[in-house]
Amino acid sequence: MRPTLALCLIKAKTFHLIKQNIMSTIKVLELMVSSPKSWEDAAQQAVNEASKTIHNIKSVYIHDHSAIVKNGKISEYRINAKLSFEVEPALASSKR
Repeated sequence: MRPTLALCLIKAKTFHLIKQNIMSTIKVLELMVSSPKSWEDAAQQAVNEASKTIHNIKSVYIHDHSAIVKNGKISEYRINAKLSFEVEPALASSKR
């Protein structure tokens, strides 16, 4: 049986960081993810799914976690995760 993945984008934020006199754009995506295995697996699934379309992921911050209980056992682990990634310079400059 293949585990199900629930991935939901909550909101996105953009930050501008200056490093070595070069401005970088960092975006933060807030995601809701669930896993039948563990909170750690849910976090890894968030990174795996996001990595399919987003490059330069720098960090994942687990904002909140919860679980669904069925028949006295945890059936689903849920997290709210914030993934930060650096926007590639060509993409950042073309949006100005």
